[in-house]
Amino acid sequence: MRRGRATEVLDPSLDRYAPFDLVTDPRAVGIDRETVETAQGRTVVHHAPVPADRSARRRATVMLHGAAGSWTTWTPLLQALREVDAVVSRPVLIDLPGWGASPEPARGLDVESAAAVVVEVTEALGITEFDLVGHSMGAFVALHLAAVRPDLVLSVSVVSATSFSAIDAVTHPVRGLLRLPAFTLLRAVFAVLPRASVSLLRGAARLGLLRTLSSPVFRHVDRVPRSVLEAFVAELRPRGFLAASRSGQGYDTARWRGIECDVAAVSGADDVFARSSDLDRLGEVVRHARTTLLDDCGHFAHVERPVETLRALGWVEG
Repeated sequence: MRRGRATEVLDPSLDRYAPFDLVTDPRAVGIDRETVETAQGRTVVHHAPVPADRSARRRATVMLHGAAGSWTTWTPLLQALREVDAVVSRPVLIDLPGWGASPEPARGLDVESAAAVVVEVTEALGITEFDLVGHSMGAFVALHLAAVRPDLVLSVSVVSATSFSAIDAVTHPVRGLLRLPAFTLLRAVFAVLPRASVSLLRGAARLGLLRTLSSPVFRHVDRVPRSVLEAFVAELRPRGFLAASRSGQGYDTARWRGIECDVAAVSGADDVFARSSDLDRLGEVVRHARTTLLDDCGHFAHVERPVETLRALGWVEG
């Protein structure tokens, strides 16, 4: 991946837990908003201004959020990049249909449809090759797209991926209840109360239970900025979550063996939506993958430990 790297020793204070608020104004992180029409409907995209250099226009870093996320989930990582004086080539942050500002598609978005949306968006922006970065569900989409469209994907960076354990939990729910209880129970609640659960979540947040609701996915929820927690609860959308998780049912991860591009993966040791063994299994399937397990970190590694995440992905040194 073509990146600018900070080579000096980084300020130790940058390793503090969850150091950045979520940013909702794209101008604050130097990106523009655009809407692209796709087969799944109107898709909102935030991206850096188009480079003057024609060759630079054709390459980008495409960032895919997870379930309960949107383009804003990447703003702590963008702020961390700025703090360490490092850059990525032309960041493109997609609100997948049904998430963020992108309207919900007629049918729930599965991994195949999500991958197709990424291709449509990049084509509309004149991008012919890209580095993929994905969090949670977005990491699953990134790995799938790298396997099926190697002609487009130059590298893959996955953060707190919902992969092997989540796939197993969806395919075998009873086993999932034992091995991945938080993920399995959330799916069950959304399936039984798809509409009421949203009202209950929002109501509980208004009653001051925001941190309680968010506590399973963050290692130190009391230290997470309120803006991050509010976005997490606001983006908990049952229909989209269920559609994304159903994509894992019976999914054949063996197809990832064909991924030939550079792959880096980072996860938190305290992630309730994944198991630490997922990184080992990824290393077995994609043998050239570089994997890092971050201590004292939950499901949002790029928010909880942004600079350590950058180091683990090889975006900065120090």
